[in-house]
Amino acid sequence: MEKFYITTTLPYVNADPHIGFASEIVRADIIARYRRLLGDDVFFNTGTDEHGLKIYRKAQEQGIDTQDYVDNYAKKFDDLKEALNLSYDNFIRTTDEHHIKSAQEFWKKCAENGDIYKKNYKVKYCVGCELEKTESELNEDGRCPLHPSQEVETIEEENYFFKWSNYEQKLLDFYKENPDFVQPNFRFNEIKKFVERGLEDFSISRLKEKMPWGVPVPGDDDHVMYVWFDALVNYISALGWPEDEEKFEQYWGTKGNRNAIQVAGKDNLRQQTAMWQAMLMSAGLPLSKQVFVFGFVNSEGQKMSKSLGNVVNPFDLVEEYGTDAVRYYIARHFNIFEDSDFTIEKFKEDYNANLANGLGNLVSRVMKMAEQFSFSLEESRSFDIIEVKDSMSYDPRLEDIKKNLDTFEFNKAMDVIWEKISELDNYIQKEEPFKKIKRKELDDAKNDMKYLLVSLASIMVDLKPFMPETSEKIQELIKENKSPEKPLFLRKD
Repeated sequence: MEKFYITTTLPYVNADPHIGFASEIVRADIIARYRRLLGDDVFFNTGTDEHGLKIYRKAQEQGIDTQDYVDNYAKKFDDLKEALNLSYDNFIRTTDEHHIKSAQEFWKKCAENGDIYKKNYKVKYCVGCELEKTESELNEDGRCPLHPSQEVETIEEENYFFKWSNYEQKLLDFYKENPDFVQPNFRFNEIKKFVERGLEDFSISRLKEKMPWGVPVPGDDDHVMYVWFDALVNYISALGWPEDEEKFEQYWGTKGNRNAIQVAGKDNLRQQTAMWQAMLMSAGLPLSKQVFVFGFVNSEGQKMSKSLGNVVNPFDLVEEYGTDAVRYYIARHFNIFEDSDFTIEKFKEDYNANLANGLGNLVSRVMKMAEQFSFSLEESRSFDIIEVKDSMSYDPRLEDIKKNLDTFEFNKAMDVIWEKISELDNYIQKEEPFKKIKRKELDDAKNDMKYLLVSLASIMVDLKPFMPETSEKIQELIKENKSPEKPLFLRKD
């Protein structure tokens, strides 16, 4: 089995989960499930980012202990596993004892390589991004475009710095040698241009007396690590680094053919594709194999964010429409690399058209005929299609679905599946097998039912990575040769 590692970014625990992060983790889950279906040994990581100034201030505002604050929010993010039917293998928290030790060991390696030093500095800082900002990165009002409701602060103190400037050419060489490192290509061009303009060393610590909530800097009790330096290390601390060398090498290093995939939002481009890669170079560790950078989820044209207060709660959507309806909409209707616009009205309209009246209605029609006239897929000697993933190879469109999954183009893969659903609906309308049965044209009716059931089983297999619960329900209906007691998707008025 081939080793395959995939990780999301770690959401910052300063607010409830929203549909933006839900889309990231559902996409990662689809890929993890797909790779498992191919027979790969998958390790799927996610978790929560729990240090930094923003979190410390939020806890202070609420008058509660910072650890209690992050514990509360971390649970909400972990609860997404059940709500969205996620299959991740590891949920890491940056306050975990092992992660803290890993981050400190990583710091030591960079320091041993001469890439960490201390100096006084003054910089403009966006607390929302937890990033330093140059004048060119601010809007006309002097604010961060990603957090326009927050004042940009000026930080002036003595900090430790990472020699990012040492890695400008090394990063550019790496990008040239790995032309598929960042997807999509236009994001890759963005980060290459950013690095080509020149890299400035960045601060990697904060004075503990001003901001005590962070990983202690090794050998200096007066400082804690800057949140990004600490948090990025989670991608390897999740694999047991540095103690578990075997696991690390298999999933991240050369033994695993470097199948270490990261997914991230476009606001993480700099951190994931340049900062983290330079840090890995400094520590003498293998770099990520590939980073997929997704667009934002907007609401009626505005960026959906906690600070703007226009977020959509995925738990509420699941409660009203069901887990697989949410997974379906993310996979089919959220653009992968461009921004997407989400409204409840559009969600409901598509739910009724393509799930209640589409897939759900098709399953009910086919299985009602199969049950009513006692024709099962087992009788057609094609029942093994349910058990063996490659047995659906008779459908040439399977390759299209696979190719689209390999490149994270879920929309196109789902469109292929819904083409098959539409074709079956049209087939029933044209051939009318129920009338053939009533006219005693049994041979023709059996051929129709064989085609319908085998095709429905094929769709069931197609849906496994995207809508696993629905796929299982269809599989059970075909095995038991009965129609559903209630619709798979209840129409919403």
